[in-house]
Amino acid sequence: MPNQELRILSPTAILGYGFPEESFQRALDRKPHVIAVDAGSSDPGPYYLGSGKAFTNRAFVKRDLRYMLTAGRKLNVPVIVGTAGGSGAAPHLQWCYDIIMEIAREEDLSFKMAVIPADVSKETVRQALCKGTVESLPFVPPLTEEALDATTNLVAQLGPEPLVQALRDGADVVLAGRCYDPANFAALPLLLGYDEGLAIHMGKILECGAIAATPGSGADCAFATLTDHSFILEAPNPKRQFTVASAAAHTLYEKSNPYELPGPGGILDLQDCSFSDLGEGKVEVRGSRHIPTEPYKVKLEGARPVGYRSISIAGVRDPIMIASIDTILKQVSAQVQSMGTSSRGQVYFHVYGRDGVMGQGEIGLKKQWQNNKPYELGIVIESVAPTQEEAETLTSVTRSTLLHYGYEGRIATAGNLAFPFSPSDISMGTVYEFSVYHLMPISDPVNFPGPEGRRMLTVHKGRIQ
Repeated sequence: MPNQELRILSPTAILGYGFPEESFQRALDRKPHVIAVDAGSSDPGPYYLGSGKAFTNRAFVKRDLRYMLTAGRKLNVPVIVGTAGGSGAAPHLQWCYDIIMEIAREEDLSFKMAVIPADVSKETVRQALCKGTVESLPFVPPLTEEALDATTNLVAQLGPEPLVQALRDGADVVLAGRCYDPANFAALPLLLGYDEGLAIHMGKILECGAIAATPGSGADCAFATLTDHSFILEAPNPKRQFTVASAAAHTLYEKSNPYELPGPGGILDLQDCSFSDLGEGKVEVRGSRHIPTEPYKVKLEGARPVGYRSISIAGVRDPIMIASIDTILKQVSAQVQSMGTSSRGQVYFHVYGRDGVMGQGEIGLKKQWQNNKPYELGIVIESVAPTQEEAETLTSVTRSTLLHYGYEGRIATAGNLAFPFSPSDISMGTVYEFSVYHLMPISDPVNFPGPEGRRMLTVHKGRIQ
């Protein structure tokens, strides 16, 4: 059991979100043993995974990485990046790799770098599917071969084991594809023998940077000190502090069960977990346990294209129209359909100011809205069709029909809608949906999904040796 503290720096919630230089420098003054960051998430939706594009800005990802890499080399501590490029598939990994190499050349840096892909072959998943070992997550339909075949990018959410091995092999920089969010922060502690439950729980909070502090921010640093019996959270920025409430609340973030948090190969058991206020914006956490599960399972993520999207954004100010908006939208849809424009596509109306965020899930507030109607609404007309041209046509016809629709009680003869932008119609490109969001058992978490694409590179003054 380790008998000294281990200090971990999380610069930001997601690589590319940024952080104040002053906060980062205060954290560096504490001499962290590792600088780790989560670079992505499935939260922004399936488009980024399916298309292979990043949802973060390249210039700011490079800005964040420049600070991290130069600090890591100056302190001689590892820098770990997980879920590279936002979604962690091969094109995202390459995108982040290119940025790192640019910085290495510009800053004349030398280091040993491990590159760990998380891409899974369709054949591997197909074999598991035939064996009946692929498991659907709650509210997710069973995986089909048709959905698998249509998937463009397919990744597994790796546990900390491949990252631990990379550090064991001497990596100064670890660049990994899709990872379990806490893995980046737990890797070095696990290599050094710290408690697995504490390390993973610490990573669960650090992966969002200072979001778990008060006031929270995804664009600021968080710092943790790990011992053999607890970890202590603090914010390098004096404007923020960790509280028992903020640390405990963030532990529940994105989880349906407050006591059992599943992840690759195990469950984080928090039934005996405690949070203590140490003062000065510090919170100590104890009692977290990690319970291994058999077999070891990883979450698969994949996305497939399902059509093309076009949208138009408009505002409604007429109280007569607002009072009958549901009826009017149904009538407009019927008229558009009668003109034959929607035979191969679908129109959706998102009514902001009423239920634009939650849609049909907005039950309680709908009744409140009916009793106290707003004075304006925002309407997003969304069309999805097999081709971009068809989607654009459907949006155009729907927008013009709604613009001049003669609803009951209408007084004016001008347009019904106010458009904040010209052109009013926007082509959004390919639409993706999650086609794979399932669990699959694996036998070797260290080497999964396989050696293909893994590299251990020696970078000397910005050049590969």
